[in-house]
Amino acid sequence: MTNHPITRRDLLKLTGGAVATGSLPSFVTAAENKTFRIGVISAAINGKPQTRNGHTWHFAQYLHPTCDFDALKKHYPQVVDSWQKVYRNPKFHFDMLPFPDTKITHYYDADPSVAGPFAEVFPGVQVATDLEQMVQEVDAIWMGDASGKGEDHFDLVAPGLARGLPTFCDKPIGGTVAGTKKILEFAREHNAPLMSGSIFNYEWGMEAALRMRDAGEFGDIEHVSARLHSRYQLDGWMIYGQHPVWTVMTLMGAGVDAVSMYEYKDTCHALITYPDRYPCHVWYGQPFEKFEYNRTDVYFKKKLYTFTPSIEGDFAYGHLYEMVRMADAFRQMLRTGKEPNSHQEILEVTAIVHAAARSLQEKSRLVTLAEVFV
Repeated sequence: MTNHPITRRDLLKLTGGAVATGSLPSFVTAAENKTFRIGVISAAINGKPQTRNGHTWHFAQYLHPTCDFDALKKHYPQVVDSWQKVYRNPKFHFDMLPFPDTKITHYYDADPSVAGPFAEVFPGVQVATDLEQMVQEVDAIWMGDASGKGEDHFDLVAPGLARGLPTFCDKPIGGTVAGTKKILEFAREHNAPLMSGSIFNYEWGMEAALRMRDAGEFGDIEHVSARLHSRYQLDGWMIYGQHPVWTVMTLMGAGVDAVSMYEYKDTCHALITYPDRYPCHVWYGQPFEKFEYNRTDVYFKKKLYTFTPSIEGDFAYGHLYEMVRMADAFRQMLRTGKEPNSHQEILEVTAIVHAAARSLQEKSRLVTLAEVFV
């Protein structure tokens, strides 16, 4: 897979034909021959810092061209072997890495001591101690949260959004439906491109499924069964349940009507219904024969297509692919201003998760999204 510059056709789509007259929007002209300075922010978990936040250390790292393995051995020794063999191995870069136009320049955590190791491992990164100052010195924001509940997300991303900076806001984006609405409305108010979603959106198999859907060769998608292998708990559903819900949303689109969920010990099943489409299924807690993290069945009218994150049976290689593709989707948003997912999709995913939790409290009643939008 090769990176391609923005074509004239792409520009025509993005600008409504302005390029034909030689007048380009500012975000396009600014992206030409530019290296984007990324400010990375680490969210907290119940007010406590995430010392090795996997969604900054593992997911955002592809936005930075270099890694100091001696420093990595000192600060994060348990990942050195896998990073050298796969995740920072130049042989496994899908003809994409290192990105020619991004670098991480700042890392912010409410506890500055937590940011120090990241700055050592990724040369050139500064420890930021003031968000308001940092957003004056960067071109975009990546806010990562591996396991937090989202209660601090608005405060962390608002300074950058207020400047109109393209921003990645990790899941659960707002924690609550009201919190998600607040972030989305603030981004729109300041014309700031916003990205939020799931790494499952960028799996090799997901991309294949979307190609099949768009080609129409096998007919319409009639059903999606999205499974997560980790053992279920309700508090985990509020965070990680977003992943399989995003799988359904990515394949079927927005317009969900209602959700019903049932739990038994360490597994749960959610039925997601549409007014105009077949219902879809989320299973959190599916047993698995080997570690894959998730599995998805896509029922086209003429074909069943099943995929996991692995590529040719190799989970690490497939996981690298989805991380790189997610980082590249963020990078493309910086270059074009085009958001990867619509605000309606982002809001509905939050609403589905919360409607399912309400359903559990009411004997698996089918809860409409309208009830949690109030």
